[in-house]
Amino acid sequence: MKLSKYAKAITAATVAAGGAVSAAAADGVVTSGEVWIIAGAFLGGLGFTWAVPNKRETGA
Repeated sequence: MKLSKYAKAITAATVAAGGAVSAAAADGVVTSGEVWIIAGAFLGGLGFTWAVPNKRETGA
């Protein structure tokens, strides 16, 4: 299975932001500070995951 670097990064960013959203919305109110945390989680998940190369396939 070949998973592109971009698909892997977008998935990781979405999961990170989803976790931040669920934590921020736990009290029923999302403040502007929590929005910055959500954005940071998305960008951090995107950047760090994109920077790590995929495992190279070995010839079989």
